[in-house]
Amino acid sequence: MDLKSLLLQKKSPIVKKWCDVVLSTYPKESQKFLRKQKDQFANPVGRTIFEGIESIFDELLHEANADKIALFLDDIIRVRAVQEFSPSQAVGFIFGLKKVIREELESEILKEGVTEELAAFDSKIDALALLCFDIYTQCRQKIFDIRVNEVKNQSARLLKMADLVYELPEDYEHPGKGGDLKEGQVNNK
Repeated sequence: MDLKSLLLQKKSPIVKKWCDVVLSTYPKESQKFLRKQKDQFANPVGRTIFEGIESIFDELLHEANADKIALFLDDIIRVRAVQEFSPSQAVGFIFGLKKVIREELESEILKEGVTEELAAFDSKIDALALLCFDIYTQCRQKIFDIRVNEVKNQSARLLKMADLVYELPEDYEHPGKGGDLKEGQVNNK
């Protein structure tokens, strides 16, 4: 039997345990809620994790469509970036899949002699982790950009409220731009 068949055979416990790996990164009370609450509107984070993990696993088994995997990862990583997980905490769950597979297929790996296939599958998981890190970095950059713009807008509003801002008319031309002075302007140096 090949590795893909073994993984398909044990898909349900592997996906469940991999979800547990993700959930274990949350505080105890949050873990309870994320596991028990099945309503997607009451628990969008839990739903995103469960659906994303299963979809990612399916894509890995079926020759991994990189665009689809990136979408599923983006959903999970975006939440973790907003929750301010460190980079290692945000993407570390990917490596948990390796451990879960070995736990679930321990005897079959040796018995069926699929160690080379497992090494190739491990490489896919490693590539997934790199993709996760890229997604996490993009998400954190977006959050940073939003915060910077928010501070700029807030500062501008405060200056206006304090009447410390003078808005220039639309037809204003900065004297330093364009070089020469216009007719009637005097240069007082």
